Amino acid sequence: MAILNYVEASVSWLLASQKGRHAKLFTKGLAFAAFPEQTFVVDSPDCGPSGSYVEPKYTQVGEDQFPELTWSAPLVSVKEYIVVIEDPDAPLPKPATHALFYSIPAQTNRITANDIKPVPGNEKERKLHGGFKYGKNVRGTIYSGPRPLLNHGPHDYYYQVVALKEALDTAKMSAPPTKSELAAAISGKVAGWGAWIGKFERKWE
Repeated sequence: MAILNYVEASVSWLLASQKGRHAKLFTKGLAFAAFPEQTFVVDSPDCGPSGSYVEPKYTQVGEDQFPELTWSAPLVSVKEYIVVIEDPDAPLPKPATHALFYSIPAQTNRITANDIKPVPGNEKERKLHGGFKYGKNVRGTIYSGPRPLLNHGPHDYYYQVVALKEALDTAKMSAPPTKSELAAAISGKVAGWGAWIGKFERKWE
């Protein structure tokens, strides 16, 4: 384990400057030109206000439990929501995708760990208990919690909730859809957005 930690910490040192891809976050895309700032508030009852440090149980270091998200209703007519979770501090050309949830019912204003459990018998359709579906992330799973490189410093994890004024045409998307496909599919449909930021850091001590 010590050898693996040494290797990971060494890689982290080499990639120390490879952080801060915030300008490439999902909500900085062309579809959000009319909404450069957040239009509603997103919170996490499990972890605290935006900017809070995430407890290990909500990361891959612990139980990798999804932190509950809640949000206020936008002041517009909403047909559905999508949620995009990204790490802009991952040493990659673009933010790492930790989860994509789409076709979230309009009446929804919170997502819990139970909501992202798969519905038995609907694996091919990727249906979840919360009444929505999931797309492709970095690990090929439903959700992947925080796990920054060892000694790479604090990472910001953006839990972005996007309100849509029109439903997505899922028939035109792959199964599962990618983040790029969702970005194209929401063009002209964005009604607003909000984000909760959780911070996490792994230190070799």
